[in-house]
Amino acid sequence: MNKIGLIVRREYMTRVRKRSFIIMTLIGPILLAALYVIPILFAMYTSSGQKKVAVVDESHWFEGRFEDSKQQVFTEIIGIPIDSIKKKVLDGYYDMALYIPAMQLNAPSKAIIYSMKQVPMETEGYIKSVMKKEIEEQKLFASGVDPSVVNAVKTDINLSTIKMNEEGAEKETFSKVQFSLGIGLSMLIYFFIMTFGGQVMSGVVEEKTNRIIEVIISSVKPFQLMMGKIIGVSLVALTQFAVWILLTGVIFVAFSTFIGLSGTQVISAGTLMDQQIAGNDIMSNETVKSIMEIAGSIDFGTVICSFLLFFICGYLLYATLYAAIGSLVDNNTDSQQFMLPVTVPLIIGFLSSFYIVNNPDGQLALWLSMIPITSPISMMVRIPFGVPYWQIALSVVLLIGTFIFMTWFAGRIYRIGILMYGKKPTYREIFKWIKYK
Repeated sequence: MNKIGLIVRREYMTRVRKRSFIIMTLIGPILLAALYVIPILFAMYTSSGQKKVAVVDESHWFEGRFEDSKQQVFTEIIGIPIDSIKKKVLDGYYDMALYIPAMQLNAPSKAIIYSMKQVPMETEGYIKSVMKKEIEEQKLFASGVDPSVVNAVKTDINLSTIKMNEEGAEKETFSKVQFSLGIGLSMLIYFFIMTFGGQVMSGVVEEKTNRIIEVIISSVKPFQLMMGKIIGVSLVALTQFAVWILLTGVIFVAFSTFIGLSGTQVISAGTLMDQQIAGNDIMSNETVKSIMEIAGSIDFGTVICSFLLFFICGYLLYATLYAAIGSLVDNNTDSQQFMLPVTVPLIIGFLSSFYIVNNPDGQLALWLSMIPITSPISMMVRIPFGVPYWQIALSVVLLIGTFIFMTWFAGRIYRIGILMYGKKPTYREIFKWIKYK
């Protein structure tokens, strides 16, 4: 065990002192925070200015219907042909010209925007919505129906989801928040397994290629070397992950304080539910209440503990396989034929997560969250929605058991493959190595 500790220390200190590790550890939080900061900065400080829009309405259906805003100002043109207005667009007098031809049958069926630059989507959407609303109202009048009556009968439905347990206790759920949390946590596990698992393999290949491994093996057993590498790199991953969380939180708080947010962004499936940019730092009671309701709908204690368990155990499971693959080849290019069986389960788990969130209690979700090679990702998608503790416990036990078996399996391969050079073994030869005593 002392030798494994020395190897762990060497792997950890060697990697955390690398310039690439320090740079990525510092840049990572900036990139993560940028996902939050940049959209707000663009919204606050970027503006294309008011667009001057000339409206040539030969149908006369929309006279006085287009209202000015901060994005565009409309000028109705009467008695001047569209060709003359297009020349003014070319001269820069107008930014764009909206041409509505004369009515053909019952209502205008066509409209054209002439512009020298790309028309902003918000301007295009506003024009379409105004025309759609006006045409619908005119058709209702023509049919003898008062549009105000139609608007009065329109109703918004507030549909809440209440989940009951076996004892009959009720809890309101917020599926969009649970969706975002589940997908986000599963993506983190997927990303770290792929990134740091690859580092384990690259480290083994590098030492094997440089023939350093022959010197190291003379002092320690191959199994001890393999476990030392796996644990050392896992500690590097956890260190970087912890620093990322800490620095991202610091940047988030500092930026929120700087711009004077009166409330934090509550993100639900990528949708901003509440964003207030003002000088007042006091959140409304309704905002606080909604945040508390959302927070209360999720068992964050279970989520956090489960995340740490599946994050660590999932990484250790795949790291043993990556280490075994690294011992089989002399360079990273030759590893591709052995990488496919390892990466496919990860990809299946990640892609299936988008189906699991639609039915977290379905058969697909249940089995993928129990199969150890997919459970680190699939189970984390389900947990924010609420999973029975016995399922979580069973999944963790199966995952740990598979890790122990794979450690033995990979160790049998590693002890022989680490000293082989110049030849790529076949799968038949690998299975023979497992039987060697």
